[in-house]
Amino acid sequence: MAAAAAAAAERAGEALLVRRARARDAAAFRTLYERHAPGVWRFARELLRDESAADEATQETFVRAHARLETLRDEERLASWLLGIARLVSLEARRARGAAALFDLPADDEEGQAVIEAVLPTPTPEALLLDRELEGLLGEALAGLSEGRRAALLLRLEHGLAYEEIAQVMGWNLPKVKNEIHRARLQLRERLAGHVGGER
Repeated sequence: MAAAAAAAAERAGEALLVRRARARDAAAFRTLYERHAPGVWRFARELLRDESAADEATQETFVRAHARLETLRDEERLASWLLGIARLVSLEARRARGAAALFDLPADDEEGQAVIEAVLPTPTPEALLLDRELEGLLGEALAGLSEGRRAALLLRLEHGLAYEEIAQVMGWNLPKVKNEIHRARLQLRERLAGHVGGER
């Protein structure tokens, strides 16, 4: 109960910061930037697979967010709104450089936990070599997903967004979000089945 009250207070505080930022309070916008830039950067890094490109995408995301703050309808959904902007900025950057991106499988979803535990570093050199090989396989498997499926899966697993928030970010309806994430997980399992659990 205390956690719920704290979360509600935090959302109310963030909504107040958004209102202040809309009124051109630079300190309020700076606070919002400091809170959300790390998550936006991680998402852009996952999509672009390049740290300097993620830096640029993060900056562009917040430039656009500042210019369009009036269009944010629900002040309590700032994080998902920012991730939606970051997704578009990252797609534009990928198109501009014409590169295909590889992604790392996020590590905080219980359904993917067995795969993640299989690639956690262990003290032996042999295990570390296998870890690197498996990480490469994960990256290749994720790269084989369509951009939309990959982004939806990362928003769910890495950023912890609810299906409704993913629908907002992706511009999809709720059944499509659930279907795409389900299909992404099935595709990953299929592609990794011969490599995880010692079945080679």
